[in-house]
Amino acid sequence: MDQRRIGTSGLTVSAIGLGGNTFGATVDGDDAVRTIQHAIDQGITFIDSADVYSQGRSEELIGQAIKGRRETVVVATKCGIPLGAPHTGGLSRRWITQAAEDSLRRLGTDYIDLFYAHRPDPATPIEETLRALDDLVRAGKVRYLGCSNYRAWEVAYGIGVSKDLGLDRWVAAQNRWNLLDGLDSPELEQAADALGVGIVPYTPLASGILTGKYARDEEPAAGTRLGDLSGIRGR
Repeated sequence: MDQRRIGTSGLTVSAIGLGGNTFGATVDGDDAVRTIQHAIDQGITFIDSADVYSQGRSEELIGQAIKGRRETVVVATKCGIPLGAPHTGGLSRRWITQAAEDSLRRLGTDYIDLFYAHRPDPATPIEETLRALDDLVRAGKVRYLGCSNYRAWEVAYGIGVSKDLGLDRWVAAQNRWNLLDGLDSPELEQAADALGVGIVPYTPLASGILTGKYARDEEPAAGTRLGDLSGIRGR
């Protein structure tokens, strides 16, 4: 498996990553663990999750699958989307700190390779968010930082604030990007090159549409991702 460097950082990952969005939902338990371990055996060592995926179950399954082989994988996860309970979600210092600790516990590890802000939080000053993320890096709980679902100007602004404050900065931007829909923030490609940020596409196969398993003018079959989770393309 080819390795790719994320932006201008020192972090390298397998060219193909394994997304954890469906772990704990359409794929659960031993089936999920076997799927993750099989991917690792095939050289896919970049695994992506988020605290909101199946309310943390995705992270738990990944933690089970990588037990005993933690050093061979790069694990990314995210925080920021509300989990439903009071005072969860957003990018305040309070929640980022708590969310990181919760993710570490579920993953069964003492560090996260790549930790994303899952989406912008207009209710929290970005300085507060970036300082809280920087604290996680300085504490050794996170190795690299990223942002997800941010537009090009938001990525550039966040990196500029980090530079001004002397904080660790985002090295990765995770955005929706596939041949069907294009890049959700078209200007991000040029901005990322200029800023030294790596783009990590999510839904590169358009939630399975580009795999060829769905027929034109036919309803998706029950038991498929598109058939069972009709709203998943908007995630």
